[in-house]
Amino acid sequence: MSSTKERRHFTGHEKVAILRRHLVEKVPVSDLCEEQRINPTLFYRWQKDLFEQGAAVFDAPKGRGRNGRSEDAAAKRITALEDKLRRKDEVLSELMEEHVALKKSLGEA
Repeated sequence: MSSTKERRHFTGHEKVAILRRHLVEKVPVSDLCEEQRINPTLFYRWQKDLFEQGAAVFDAPKGRGRNGRSEDAAAKRITALEDKLRRKDEVLSELMEEHVALKKSLGEA
């Protein structure tokens, strides 16, 4: 008989709620781990991850994605690239007009 346990998965919100109970409500780690049926090592790994990655929450502009890249910055980049493309199209159009005019003046058209 094997006694394999089915692995449980906690969402980010669940992990934060468990950590908050320890950090804010001062519930002992041993009580939380027993209540949630998790190994204290797992609890401390979550806590380590929270403190290592928590700075990203404060570095990212409010209301932005998790990757820290601002939607406004992406929109500005798209607008700048569109403007650059528009300028290139205008220059190309002018060059084509000059080319056609030159061919006509040389009698090749």
